[in-house]
Amino acid sequence: MRTRDRILETALRLFNEQGYGAVTTAALAAECGIAEGNLWYHFKTKHALLEALSERFAAMLEARLAMPASGDALEDYVQLLAVAMHEFRSFRFFFRDQPTYGEHSELVRARAPQWLERSFDQLEARLVALADSGLLDWPRERLRDLAINATIILRYGLEHYRELGVPTEAGSGTVRRTLERHLTLFEHRLTPAAAARLHGALAEIESAALAA
Repeated sequence: MRTRDRILETALRLFNEQGYGAVTTAALAAECGIAEGNLWYHFKTKHALLEALSERFAAMLEARLAMPASGDALEDYVQLLAVAMHEFRSFRFFFRDQPTYGEHSELVRARAPQWLERSFDQLEARLVALADSGLLDWPRERLRDLAINATIILRYGLEHYRELGVPTEAGSGTVRRTLERHLTLFEHRLTPAAAARLHGALAEIESAALAA
């Protein structure tokens, strides 16, 4: 692995474990096994390092937003849950430590509004498919509101746990609990089989991730 990529991978791991603000460049260089001057050669500032990770984050978000629908409404929603769990875990600190980094990442700050709107659209489309398939009993004109509320829970769930003082590091279960919490908005209006499938999918996705 090239030194630059190794720095990024190590920074992402440390930021996810400890939080962006808690990781010094000296500690990062030591963890990479390089001199701090070598770190500065690749990234002139910690800000530049954050922007490079922001580009990776943006690429992952764009890939999720471009996911096509297969036509199987329930399995499409399961797939969305799987991708969301991977997204939250891979870039945990972006979802958990927003007050710490938000004002520093121009890319995230500039594109966050459109990402949210497109996430509303994506989730609404998945919910419409569930409703059209007879799996979700919800007024069609209120599905946009449901999509917005569900996205808010997903987008800010880890920050919410952090503010409560709940452990949010890897293995804490907060990613899965965030996903389960968004289901509580509408699981009572799903068919019992569909609700069970979505809850069961979270356990399957988590088990697969832990085994990987």
